[in-house]
Amino acid sequence: VQLQASGGGLVQPGGSLRLSCAASGSTLDEYAIGWFRQVPGKEREGVSCISWSTGKTYYADSVKRRFTIVRDNAKNTVYLQMSSLKPEDTAVYYCAAEETLGDLGSCSRYGVDYWGEGTQVTVSS
Repeated sequence: VQLQASGGGLVQPGGSLRLSCAASGSTLDEYAIGWFRQVPGKEREGVSCISWSTGKTYYADSVKRRFTIVRDNAKNTVYLQMSSLKPEDTAVYYCAAEETLGDLGSCSRYGVDYWGEGTQVTVSS
């Protein structure tokens, strides 16, 4: 599975941003696709994940009710809509895929089978 992330940038606190993860190279029905983020000195953490086949989702507590993950089957793309952004959301965001046989999976960095390149998100005034 190849993953191409895009959509990062600079946004003011309270603003919105949408990240895109385009997937290719394999049938995605047996994968969960997710977004992870990392800041210097900290471990990479799972932000949100979605089961490609069932649509089940997971959100970290820190982003619940602010972020929304959706998939577009026709475009093989997963989107992370981020709203009400806070400075603490600043990080490099990575798209990733975990082979889950259709389940949601762990949304943990330990379960990831494929990583995409990161995209920087900076929330600052």
